[in-house]
Amino acid sequence: MAHRVVTLPGDGIGPEIMMPTLELLGRLGSFEFEELPFGGASIDLHGTALTEEVLDTCRRADAVLLAAVGGPKWDTTDPGAPRPEQGLLALRSGLGLYANLRPVRPLPALYDASPLRRERIEGTDLLVVRELTGGIYFGEKSRTDERASDVCEYTVAEVERIARTAFGAARAKVSSVDKANVLETSRLWREVVTRVHAREFPHIQLEHLLVDNAAMQLVASPRHFEVILTENMFGDILSDEAAMLTGSIGLLPSASLGDSASRAESASRGRGHAPGTRTPGLFEPVHGSAPDIAGTGVANPLAMFLSAALMLRHGLALESEAAAVESAVDRALAAGLRTPDLGGAAGTAEATRAVLENL
Repeated sequence: MAHRVVTLPGDGIGPEIMMPTLELLGRLGSFEFEELPFGGASIDLHGTALTEEVLDTCRRADAVLLAAVGGPKWDTTDPGAPRPEQGLLALRSGLGLYANLRPVRPLPALYDASPLRRERIEGTDLLVVRELTGGIYFGEKSRTDERASDVCEYTVAEVERIARTAFGAARAKVSSVDKANVLETSRLWREVVTRVHAREFPHIQLEHLLVDNAAMQLVASPRHFEVILTENMFGDILSDEAAMLTGSIGLLPSASLGDSASRAESASRGRGHAPGTRTPGLFEPVHGSAPDIAGTGVANPLAMFLSAALMLRHGLALESEAAAVESAVDRALAAGLRTPDLGGAAGTAEATRAVLENL
């Protein structure tokens, strides 16, 4: 039976990197793809970044594959105007996807492309586990002519579930990142993470780091980290910083996952759909829509390919197919493939061809 995958090409280079990804997946199994408008493309068609019809279709899918959203066309400071990023927040919330996983593993073939020295990044293999549906992004917001506010809020249950995700992914060590010297939400975060660790995962080493220190350590000593656990906004910033260790944000995939417990919690806070229904994962590259190079044929599709690999592994339980995609990307880079963001001249079509030849 074919796996049902909703594809959201989105904006900018999104459609250009989605097309070769579907070709790649077509070599690996039987898939039924349904393409839908999302982000700025949806704003242009429907006046909103995510329609209820698209959300309902995503809920019925086996997985959701997203390319990129946003662009200067839709940039605005008007709080009443729709923005493409609102669709992304609403999609994560509506699907009850509370855990964002971002693996960061600089490849030996690209060590010299990193802004850090080879000896500093060599052997780095870390995972950022970011809480995705709580915190300041989802808190109550207010705006007047003279002031604005965004409320940061977390519950014990929200922190417990993301902590379990991080500890479950770790082999030996979790670094929990907060701002407990200043923020009350961070003090709750630290207390709950400590309790989950002591009760359920005492065999895993736990350390607590303040977010400013963690940001410095990511640059000074990235091999220090195995799993980084953190809240929504800190995770958004740190995961992009970690992405640059590889030499290009164009190489980093991500997976957003949920479960039945998250759906119940989200529904109770008005953040998600009712419990008892399936939750497909959402898989997307870390990079943006790069509107400045859209239509030029030079977009790097590798992060999109690797996001498809995460979909195969975490969304569809196709481990060997996921490993095949990752191996093909590694071998293509080892053989000399370089897109412009990696200092080369290979365009989207050439990069796709190199990966397919190694698949």
